[in-house]
Amino acid sequence: MALFISTFTNKIDKKGRVSIPAPFRTVLADQSFQGIVLFRSLTRCIIEGCGFDRLKRLSEQLETGDFMPSAHHDYTAMMFAEARMLSFDAEGRVSIPEDLLAHAQIKEQITFVGRGPTFELWSPDAFAQDHIDRRQRLMAQQGGQG
Repeated sequence: MALFISTFTNKIDKKGRVSIPAPFRTVLADQSFQGIVLFRSLTRCIIEGCGFDRLKRLSEQLETGDFMPSAHHDYTAMMFAEARMLSFDAEGRVSIPEDLLAHAQIKEQITFVGRGPTFELWSPDAFAQDHIDRRQRLMAQQGGQG
């Protein structure tokens, strides 16, 4: 399974389109749906994303009973209800709905953050601060210096 890795910041054009980073498109190339699936994070002011095939796998797990913890069930129920399927255009761009951009406080640029089987979309400034904070916490836990 290909994974979403690394961090990329792209501009949102005047028509509200953004180019999906080429490495992310490569991960999605063999998916049954040529695009991305986005939904509001339930825990932070960001947008979460994945390929359509990940949603299909989650659905199959729900149907077979292999996925039972109630917190995860609530999360997937909300994710399916709010998911937006966005098709790539010929240049590998998508138009992200305004309500999702507003949730993440994204205006002119968007930061794509790989999280393995999923990815996140952030306001560049919010991601930069979150990244610094996480690194400092991790270093403190390891007894390192900032």
